[in-house]
Amino acid sequence: MVAPMEPGFESLGISLDLREVVAELGYERLTPIQAAAVPLLLEGKDLIGQSKTGSGKTAAFAIPILERVDLGSRQLQAIILCPTRELCAQVGREIRKLGRRHASLQVLLLSGGEPLRPQANALERGVHIAVGTPGRVVDHLSRGTLDLRSVQTVVLDEADRMLDMGFQEEMDQVLAALPERRQTVLFSATFDDSIEKMSLRHQRAAERITIEDGPSADVEIHELVITVSAAEKLEVQRRLLAEYLHGSAIVFCNMKVTVGEVANDLRAAGVSVDSLHGDLDQYQRDRIMARFRNKSIRVLVATDVAARGIDVEELELVVNYDLPHSEEVYVHRVGRTGRAGNHGVALSLATNGQRGKLRAIEALTGRPIEPLKVSGVESSQNTERLRRAAPMKTIEIAGGRKDKVRPGDILGALTGEAGGLDGNQIGKIEIHSRHGFVAVASEVAQGAVDALKLGKIKGRRFNAKLL
Repeated sequence: MVAPMEPGFESLGISLDLREVVAELGYERLTPIQAAAVPLLLEGKDLIGQSKTGSGKTAAFAIPILERVDLGSRQLQAIILCPTRELCAQVGREIRKLGRRHASLQVLLLSGGEPLRPQANALERGVHIAVGTPGRVVDHLSRGTLDLRSVQTVVLDEADRMLDMGFQEEMDQVLAALPERRQTVLFSATFDDSIEKMSLRHQRAAERITIEDGPSADVEIHELVITVSAAEKLEVQRRLLAEYLHGSAIVFCNMKVTVGEVANDLRAAGVSVDSLHGDLDQYQRDRIMARFRNKSIRVLVATDVAARGIDVEELELVVNYDLPHSEEVYVHRVGRTGRAGNHGVALSLATNGQRGKLRAIEALTGRPIEPLKVSGVESSQNTERLRRAAPMKTIEIAGGRKDKVRPGDILGALTGEAGGLDGNQIGKIEIHSRHGFVAVASEVAQGAVDALKLGKIKGRRFNAKLL
């Protein structure tokens, strides 16, 4: 069925606390997937939700989970499986934001890149909601550190992607370890035979929702392609960035070695740049993504490890340095820009032999990709814009959730007598398990670091440094 737009969250009949939180977060209207899915999930029904990137599906399953969670019981009541560590982190952040008035709510990430023992210790103390990758969740099951017998709801987020990544066996293991009577929810960008078979095996009378016209259908993304030889790519990309880069951009490459070449070339040209690929551990990823979200890095060069699960506000530009191997990956890449009704630009570099791939992409999306010619001369104005410094710098603080550090504590330390910053000089604040990141205006960054080093947060002194 295709869902209509509902007027607002008050129509759902959810608790006052949740309604107030979504209002504080600025969620004024339901997206189509939320309007269709939330009432069904609140009724306890199994569900298959098919919608595009940026549709608001995380809130669609998080709100019903939070509405029903029993905070008085420290047993695991809901588990969400995601294909990547990045998506786990994103989903975990969204659940914590929505559940910030749920006193003592415990949300735990079970993904790779972090040691098993602290996760096992947290599970032993008791958590309400777990968000994990299939591989790491199976690791805990095999070690006996994860008990799923009290789980009431399981969500497979981006189920098609997990199947594509070869997690069929792990997903089946997790689902087999769950109680027979439970709510099983699948979200997928596509609905093919593999998803249908999984639904038949693990769901009971599942409702199916297909959102044909969500936010991504109304998004204004200007898609452009320029034909180049392999030898011209680096130079042409610099010219494209000089012309089109105003705020932040992600440049996608197919291989890690290409990511290094592109990032080094841009760095040599004076661009504020960093890179993201599969060989980085979780701590390195956290630092890079915090800097990018904080607008301390203007350009992120990445492999497709970043194509899903990365939510960056106001991302204006995506560049396909390499055309992806599949048309579906192209859709996920360009879906990083033009979100929430904002204008976005997607630039692709293609060789003469890739015309068939371009036609296949256009056939899938139903949108034309406009041919572009790049000028032969870079203007001094554009070159200067390319080299412009990032507006913010990121400070890392050696204290996080496990040290009871909250965003308000960091904000207070920076705006109080010791820090002396204005609130408009402070950007995003992210809290992780053992460290935190805060964006501050570049011109006051060093003073802010010095103030944090000399001052105290919650009566304790934490090390702080500029990234």
